[in-house]
Amino acid sequence: MDGLESDFNLRVVLVSFKQCLNEKEEVLLDHYLAGWRGLVRFLNSLGAIFSFISKDVTAKLQIMEGLRSGPQREHYNSLQAMVAYEVGNQLVDLTRRSRHPDSGCRTLLRLHRALRWLQLFLEGLRTSPEDARTAVLCTDSYNASLAAYHPWLIRRAVTVAFCTLPTRKVFLEAMNVGSPQQAVEMLGEALPFIERVYSVSQELYAKHSLLDLP
Repeated sequence: MDGLESDFNLRVVLVSFKQCLNEKEEVLLDHYLAGWRGLVRFLNSLGAIFSFISKDVTAKLQIMEGLRSGPQREHYNSLQAMVAYEVGNQLVDLTRRSRHPDSGCRTLLRLHRALRWLQLFLEGLRTSPEDARTAVLCTDSYNASLAAYHPWLIRRAVTVAFCTLPTRKVFLEAMNVGSPQQAVEMLGEALPFIERVYSVSQELYAKHSLLDLP
C-alpha cells in the first residue's frame, strides 16, 4: 500500500480499469486493486471527510493483496476464478459472518458496493452544471448505493459531513488532468470502463447469490 498519499491522477485509474477486463470479460484483480488504490488517493486528497470510506477500502485492499500474494494466489488472478474457488471449497460465509469473515468474496463485495457509489458520484460531477452542489450529488449517490448497507447513525453522520464538501471545481481540479473541462472529458472516457467492470461483477455475484453476504 505504499504511496497511497501521493498525488492522484485520473489517468492512472483510467488505465487500470481499461485493463481490468480481459477478452473473456474476466475481472483481473491486479488491475482492479490498482484502480482502487488510485481512487483512494483521490479520496485522501480531499481531506478527512471521506476517511470513513477510504480507511475501510484500504483495509479491504490489504486483505485482497494478501490473498493475491498468499499460498492460494493462483485462485485469485480474477474475480471469476476467486468466486469459483471460494464457493466450490465452501470458503464463503453465506448466512452469517463466522468461519470466513475475510473471504475474498465478502471483501471484494464491499469494494464493489463502494465502487458503485463512486461511479454514481463521478458521473454526477461529470454531467452536472458548474454551480451544482456537490453535497447534493454525493448524498444522492450515497443514498442510491452504500446507504442501504449502513446503520442509521452512520447514514446520518455521513450526510451531515457531505454538507462541508468542496465545490465541483475543486473536485475536478483534484483529478490532476488539467482544467475542469479536461477533467470532465477524462471522466467521460474513464466512467464507461468502471461501469462495465461494475456490471460484470454485479452479474457474477448475482449468479452465485452472493450479493447479500453478511
